[in-house]
Amino acid sequence: MPNDQPTVAPHPAVPLLDGLAAVADRYDALILDLWGVLHDGIAPYPGVLDCLAALRAAGKRSCLLSNAPRRVDSVIAQLTGIGIPRDLYDQVLSSGEATWQALNAPPDAFHRGLGRRCFHLGPPRDASVHQGLGLALVDRVDDASFVLNTGIDDFDETLDDYRPILTAARRRDLPMVCANPDLVVMYGDKAAVCAGLLAQEYERLGGRVAYHGKPHPPIYRRCLDLLGNPPLSGVLAVGDSLRTDIAGAAAAGIDAVFVIGGIHAEALAAGPDGRPDPHRLAAAVAAEGARPMAALTRLNW
Repeated sequence: MPNDQPTVAPHPAVPLLDGLAAVADRYDALILDLWGVLHDGIAPYPGVLDCLAALRAAGKRSCLLSNAPRRVDSVIAQLTGIGIPRDLYDQVLSSGEATWQALNAPPDAFHRGLGRRCFHLGPPRDASVHQGLGLALVDRVDDASFVLNTGIDDFDETLDDYRPILTAARRRDLPMVCANPDLVVMYGDKAAVCAGLLAQEYERLGGRVAYHGKPHPPIYRRCLDLLGNPPLSGVLAVGDSLRTDIAGAAAAGIDAVFVIGGIHAEALAAGPDGRPDPHRLAAAVAAEGARPMAALTRLNW
């Protein structure tokens, strides 16, 4: 009896590399994510320092591109503090830096209309994103003209902890500037809520949000400027988020390698060796609609 069910083509497999050396000779410059790729917020992942050193020895230029809601100097200080030396990479750009620049020199009507009374939704560790701008920081949403969202105060907090603030801000129709579009980040071995999840919920409530960082094109243009504007065919991005790193690179016309040991590791059923279930990997990539040229279990040479 014939099978009347339509034939469903399998998702194409994503090549899994043993190390970045397998493709590095095709590229002159690399854009490297931080959290989930270089480090877990506490220490660099095994093999990362050797990989960065090998890239330097091979003459590859690098820009670390992070959705960290802090300015570049703060990001560099954090990297140094957890054991990633400054001489292992060329440039750094962060969503926090892009946010500061937009607040300092508003690029559009949304930013020009923010006003100066800022409610900082985020921890003191992100203060660099608003310092030196002449903003009047307020302690209550009711006194603010806009919300600057850098994320949660404590890595154990959840979205529910912030619903009252988001609801109060929406009641006053305050515009929000999101300094980190990530939804979650790996801190040690756990996933922590990021500013992007708060912003997403604010939009669900009907709020207005401007995002700075990956996957939005302006951050990639700035990054390419820092790298000397090489041909796009000679640039490789490496990241652990399909939604931001891989989709953002694709939109910028840049090849990307997906690091599966970051925020997607559990969903991809990675085994003890970090290798994913190939069917889940292919399906996850297909669902996101941005296909990396290859994948790595962890960033290594």
